[in-house]
This record gives sequence, structure tokens and C-alpha cells, in this order.
Amino acid sequence: MNPDKKIIIDELLAKVNSSPYVLVMDYTGVTVTQFTTLRDSLREGGAECHVAKNTYMRAALSEAGLPDISAELTGQTAFVTGEGEVTAAAKAMKDFAKKAEDVKIKIGILDGEVIDAAKIDVLASLPSREELLAKLLSVINEPGTSILRALNEKFGNTSSSEEEE
Repeated sequence: MNPDKKIIIDELLAKVNSSPYVLVMDYTGVTVTQFTTLRDSLREGGAECHVAKNTYMRAALSEAGLPDISAELTGQTAFVTGEGEVTAAAKAMKDFAKKAEDVKIKIGILDGEVIDAAKIDVLASLPSREELLAKLLSVINEPGTSILRALNEKFGNTSSSEEEE
């Protein structure tokens, strides 16, 4: 194998190995300005977009021991990886696909499992980790808050009525 090709494949392999997900999209017809906007929104969520030859990505995925998605690696393909939340990356891709007509989210690999475009769409609709943790915290705090309100109401009214006497 050509040493230059091996370097590119090794770089892709490092990105794939450091990410719990690889999301794939066809970016046919996208302008440089639009692509820059996509990259910026992905970066905000801890992800990044890579463009590489499909054969290089096939080799990197194979070396990483990930499932074979080579049937979807056709045309102008962009690959999204990251160390941030997959939901943030999926949201950025979905929003971008809405704005850019020809863009198509194809397939992905999440924690070693193949996910189709419909599942990526579902991931995009999920709340972020921070939102889920905030909701969980409010659910955990609710019983204590209710007890505190009841105690304040019970004893708060008693002390004010005693003062009036």
C-alpha cells in the first residue's frame, strides 16, 4: 500500500477509535459556506466532520473492527465523529439536512452497532444529557420539596396564629 494512503487511513482509524459513533451523510451539492456552517455547529457539540475517500474509510472501519457499512459508502460522503454527545451531532446533521436540500443522512455506527437514518433522526430528537440530568434532579428533589412545603405550611401557620393570640 502506498505510504501516503496508509497515513490517511491511520488518521481516520484514530478518529474512529476515539469516537463512540460514526455518522455518515451524503453532502452532494453543498457549498463551502454551508459545509463550514455544518462544521461549526458540529464543533459546538463536540463533534467534527471529515471528508475522505470512501475506500479509505472502509479500510479504517475494517481495521477498527466495526460493522461493514460499505454499501452506504458511495458518492460524496462525509463522516461525523466526536467525543461529545451523539445527540448533539445528530441534531446538527438533521438541522443541516433540512437547510441543504440534497443532503441525505445515510447510516451510522453507535457503540459498535449499525444504526439507520431513522434511528439517527430519533437520536436528534432526544434531549441533551444536561437536559435529562436536570429533569432527573427535579424528579429526585420533588418529594423533599413537597415535604418541606407541607411542614412549612403546617408549622408556619401555627406559629403565626400563636403570635396573634
